[in-house]
Amino acid sequence: MEKVDAAAARRFWRDRKVLLTGHTGFKGAWLSLWLLEWGARVCGFALPAEPDSLYRELRLHERLLHREGDVRDAPGLAAAVREFQPDIVIHMAAQSLVRASYRDPLGTWSTNVLGTAHLLASLQALAGRRCAVVVVTTDKVYENRETDVPYDEDDRLGGHDPYSASKAACELLASSWHRSFLQGSDTALVTARSGNVIGGGDRAADRLFPDLARAFAAGLPLSVRNPDSTRPWQHVLDPLNGYLELGRQLYLGGIEAGSCWNFGPEPTAALKVRDVLRIATQAWPGAVRFEADAQAPHEAGKLSLSTRKVRERLGWVPRWGIEESIRRTTLWYREHQAGRSAQSLCLADIAAFSSNSQDTKESGFP
Repeated sequence: MEKVDAAAARRFWRDRKVLLTGHTGFKGAWLSLWLLEWGARVCGFALPAEPDSLYRELRLHERLLHREGDVRDAPGLAAAVREFQPDIVIHMAAQSLVRASYRDPLGTWSTNVLGTAHLLASLQALAGRRCAVVVVTTDKVYENRETDVPYDEDDRLGGHDPYSASKAACELLASSWHRSFLQGSDTALVTARSGNVIGGGDRAADRLFPDLARAFAAGLPLSVRNPDSTRPWQHVLDPLNGYLELGRQLYLGGIEAGSCWNFGPEPTAALKVRDVLRIATQAWPGAVRFEADAQAPHEAGKLSLSTRKVRERLGWVPRWGIEESIRRTTLWYREHQAGRSAQSLCLADIAAFSSNSQDTKESGFP
């Protein structure tokens, strides 16, 4: 399949009713803004936004239908679905931090697995209405062998930590729900697996770029616990673009329901943390201190995804390389620290991404 026609995709989303769970989170805020710019009618269901969140900075509550709630509240979630009657659902609500999953494993399991089950059960209210559902999981759903071989969609699921294992369980849940309840129905379901994303506006703890921005803004050195961990880094807009195309193709009948899809960067984007920081500090100079923590809980060392299926079947390719992604992310935080608004920075990145421009000046950065 050829690369996606951006104009056709944009026409598809105009006036489309899209339900996003987790819309107050980092990825959710970026996706909400993008869909609103494309003219979609967006309803979000999520926990209250954190005071310093990108969602609040973008003032998205003024532009979309906001429904505050917890996916573990089955009646509340079902009421939102019944009221909005979405054409497309993108389910991103999750407890998404590995280290937090060690501190609260039961909360992680209940949010990620039971919350997903509640969403799928709520779709019964859409009987007779076509609906495409994209359940977002993670690259960490695979049984990680700590090798350089990328995982494809048929590899064995697993997960060492509670977060990874709970997301692998989501994959099994989605597959079971599709086969048990959705075949032959008007509701079509797929899952999307993507890895570490970077981009401006993330405020979470224990993530590299938010930690860098907080340290450098305060004039402090950045303390890094796992400098030799290798991750498949990608800009947040790349997998979000994949989720949008996945939902569009599923709604139009271009791909099969019950399938799963990897979204990842080029193989060269799997860099060690220390190499990522080398590039980042060229855009925002600052001190970095490597401090290995012998008591830290287990986290994956090597992990990468094969994207052959999504390239061949969906026409999706990553638009921004690793250095461009790191540079844009770092400059977003630096420009924001200097007083530029989050909205202008996000819209500039979305415009540059949509035009597939590599020109820094087109992004609005100096």
